[in-house]
Amino acid sequence: MWKYYALLSAFFAALTAILAKVGVKGINGDIATAIRTVVVLVVAWGIVAVTGDMRELRAISRANLLFLVLSGIATGLSWIFYFKALETGPVSKVAPVDKLSVAIAIGLAFLFLNEPVEPKVLLGAALITAGTIVIIL
Repeated sequence: MWKYYALLSAFFAALTAILAKVGVKGINGDIATAIRTVVVLVVAWGIVAVTGDMRELRAISRANLLFLVLSGIATGLSWIFYFKALETGPVSKVAPVDKLSVAIAIGLAFLFLNEPVEPKVLLGAALITAGTIVIIL
């Protein structure tokens, strides 16, 4: 099932880039990020409320909360820099460079989570890195 969710994530991330580029036209990227964040907040809490998962809030440990807060900070910073890049750069270059995060995540998962890395995953990460270098240069 994770593969379907990952493909849907990729589709919506691509759609996000196009919509964000149009939405950021003529406005500050920080304001655009703030508006987008409010929408994400409302949608996420709406899903929690509709699915009845609100009761699971009690099960969140301090460690869960700490790492989710840190993840939220990282997400916010990622979005801020993404919108700043979209303000001045074309989607056709910003979005692929942003996907270097895939290769970085693979490396960090190996280093910090001890996740095994298959040769085909290393090859994919290397190709993403090579593509990023080609686009940046």
